[in-house]
Order: sequence, then C-alpha cells, then structure tokens
Amino acid sequence: MPQDLTAVERGMWQAYRNGAPYDLRTGIPSHDDPCGGHVWGADRAVRARIIALLLLDGPPALPGRAPALKLTGCRISGPLDLSNSHLTVPLHLQQCRLDEPVRLVDCRAGTVTLHGCRAPRLEARRLTVEGDLQLTRGELDQGLVLAQATIGTDLTLEGLRLGRDERGRALDADGLNVTQDVNADCLESTGELSLRGARVGGTVSLRGCRLRGPHGTPALTASRLAVEESFVLAPFVATADLAAGSMLVSSYSRSRHAEIQGGVVLDGATFGGALVLERARLVLDDSQELSLRGIQATELVFAPERPPRGRVVLQDAVVERLVDLAGSWPGDGRLVLRGFTYTDLVPRGYFPLARRLEWVHAATPEFEPGPYDRLAAGLQARGEDADAHTVLLAKLRRRRETLPAPLRVWDAVQDLALGYGYRPGRAAVWLTLLLTGGSLWFARNPPPPLKPDEAPHWEPFIYTLDLLLPVLDLGQEAAWRTTGASQWIALVLVILGWLLATIVTAGAAAVILRRN
Repeated sequence: MPQDLTAVERGMWQAYRNGAPYDLRTGIPSHDDPCGGHVWGADRAVRARIIALLLLDGPPALPGRAPALKLTGCRISGPLDLSNSHLTVPLHLQQCRLDEPVRLVDCRAGTVTLHGCRAPRLEARRLTVEGDLQLTRGELDQGLVLAQATIGTDLTLEGLRLGRDERGRALDADGLNVTQDVNADCLESTGELSLRGARVGGTVSLRGCRLRGPHGTPALTASRLAVEESFVLAPFVATADLAAGSMLVSSYSRSRHAEIQGGVVLDGATFGGALVLERARLVLDDSQELSLRGIQATELVFAPERPPRGRVVLQDAVVERLVDLAGSWPGDGRLVLRGFTYTDLVPRGYFPLARRLEWVHAATPEFEPGPYDRLAAGLQARGEDADAHTVLLAKLRRRRETLPAPLRVWDAVQDLALGYGYRPGRAAVWLTLLLTGGSLWFARNPPPPLKPDEAPHWEPFIYTLDLLLPVLDLGQEAAWRTTGASQWIALVLVILGWLLATIVTAGAAAVILRRN
C-alpha cells in the first residue's frame, strides 16, 4: 500500500482486495445525487491515479476472495486514463462523481459498469469489452465516444443523459460492434447520435428516448447500420416485474413516448427483423427528413405520430412486410416512395382504398408508375384483385395528364368506354344503351326498303344490331334506305360500333398481356 493514501483511499484499497463494494453515500438522497448541486468534500474523494493503480497493478486479493473495484457514492478527482491497458478485474462505479473525463481508448476489459454516475465525458474509442458495457442512469456532459468499440455481449445505455461535444455529437459510435443487444430505453441527448456502419447482433431498443439534434443537424444518423434482429423506436412502458424495484421506472412514468427533434438518417441500413416506428413524435423542420433510403428489413412498422413538417423518404427501400397506419403518413408532397418495394401490405386499423390512393398521390407530385404498380401487386398478393384493378386504373388516369392533347382524347375515350380494359362490363352497358336508343328511333321512324319486293321483314332491333356490329352481316343494313336524321343516326351507330369493337379488342389484348 502506498504511504501517501488518505483514509478514504485506504478503505478503498482494502475493499478492492476483498472484492467488496465500497460505499461512501450519506443516506440523504439530495446529498448523494452526483448530478445535484451538493458539494462533495474530501471525506468522499479518491484520486483517479490510485484507482488506475488498483486496476492496473493492484495488490493480491485476500485468501478466498476475487479482487474487484466496486465504488458507490465516491468523488473521483483527476483524469481517469486507462488507455492502452488490460483490465483483468471488474470495474463498477455507482452514483459516483468524476471531475474530469474518463479515457478507455484501446482498452481491454471484462465488464465495465457506470450506473448513475456523472462525468464530463467518456472516451472509449476501440474499447474491447468481453462482457457487458453498462452506462446507465447517469450524465456525460460532453458526450460519449464508442467508435470502433467491440462489446462481447450487451451495450446498455438506459436512462443515460448525453450532452454534446464541440462537433455537436452526443454519441460517436461509428463502426461499433455489439454481439447481442443495444438497450437505450429512455436515453436523452442534446446532440447527434452517430452509429454509421455499426453492427448489432441482436435488437436495438430506443423506447421512450428523447433525442434532439443541434442547429438543424440530424438527431440520429445510422447510415449502413446492420441489425440482426429489430430496431425499435416506441413508447417506454414499464412491465410489472420492472415496476417492482427498477430505478429507471422510479425516475420515469410507467409510460413515456419517444420523441426525436431533428432528422433521422438510416440510409442503407439493414434489419434482419423489424424496423418499428410506433407512436414516436418526429419534430422536423422543412429541410429535415426521416430518411430510410435503401433500407432492407423483414418488416417495417410505420405508425408514428404524423410529422407536421419535414419529409419521409423511402426511396429504393426494400421490405417484405409493410404494416402502417393511415394517420401516420405525411401528405402534400412530403412523402417519397420512388423505388420502394414491399411484398405484403398489412394496414393497421381503418385504411380504405381511397386513402391508400391519396397516400400514393402524395408520394408522386409528378407522375411515377412504380408506386401504383407496387400497391397493386401488394393488393393482389392479399387476394384483393378488384382493388388492385382500381389502383391500376388510377395509375392510367394519372398517366393521361402527361400525354399530348390528341392522345389524351383517345385515352379518355378508352377510360370512358371500358376503363382501360379493367371494366369490361361497360361494353355490355354501352351496347345495350346504343341498341335500345337505335331500336326506339327506328321503330318510330322506319326507313323505306331499297327493293320492296326483296326486302326482309322489318325489325328495328336487328337493323340496329346490324349497324353496331361491324364484322357480322345480318342482312338488314343494306336492305333499307335511310334519309334525313335517320341517315345521320345510322352513320353514328356504325362509327360507334367500330369504335367500341376497337376498344374491346384493345382491352382484351391488354388483359391477356397482364395475365401473361
């Protein structure tokens, strides 16, 4: 034991050899809060240099004991720098106050726990932890650095409050590798959370988090993030077993919404399970986005509160199953679905086809066929062929707006006559109307025969049918001589018959091509 140790440090030295907790709390909550304003004096202070000495070159444990550093309610003075070291004993700090930043750069450790602690900053670039890294219920005023760190099991950031550094970042975890889960429920930050290129072998949970990006920058940037299971941004709800004694539940209400103020960038991220956006508040300005460009996920659950501003971008995203809420999607051109691919469509709650078409229309201020085709394919996969045809019909009507004027006229005729082949029953309706009208007219205004001795028996219905059917010759059209108005009506019926036959043929060909 060094000769210059204070009485508090000697007690810590002995607790280390015994592997026992060393608790300097007073029992008064306001005095024991490391984030509070109460001054902690020399009776609770230990030097960071002595802690480093214990961890890196400590004394042997007492017989039958395993050494460990377990400090509670201590004030650690001086910089705690354990960079380029190998910690062979557990490091556990609870409700401690650290005067200067902690450095674990290029450090190797078994388990590291900082619970309810306050420090200016934690720098752990390229840290390797064989077990858990737990940074819970504390404050890091100038942020946390875990870039290129490797965590053997779980990374736990529950209830952690993060300030930001000079670059505006609250968490720098680019290239982070976590073998199991990232638990960050009720995390609070006032800077950017950066997880570019990070890999997580389990689930990422951000339930009840409160993230705020500074000066218009994104609150969460996780481009090329790879999550083997699910990524969850949803309310934090305490379960019965948590409510029994969890400090997290004691500090927060049993239910707490997730809220993000600033953009979210998940471009190119992959999720082996679901990407869940459930009842989250997205507070964006007009220049910010919830950007999901090029993501890949087994399931996308899109059910946040509707963002009043900003854009939602799903360009080139690929998901197998889309579960969405009608009231969650933005409108007015603030939605981008270009290249968005999904196989199965499962609306949550009431989502009528008219609203779904508005959803596609909002995503295509300028006409694009892809979103309509994808929606129709999703409806057909659910066996809703009639709705799928309605979607494709809406697509063709939107396309008409982009055509030159002469083609628009012909397009409108096809729509009116047969609904571009999606409404074949209209052919029978038009034929019936024309037959009825022509038969009534010619019944009241029978034309004279061309050859009275050879004329067939006059049948206005058969005569009208002969005019309307351009291919068949029923022997009536050529046997009678029309004049005046009857002549013009006969001419109109012949033209409409040819037109109807052409549209029916084109519609039938289109149906055959679609089925093939």
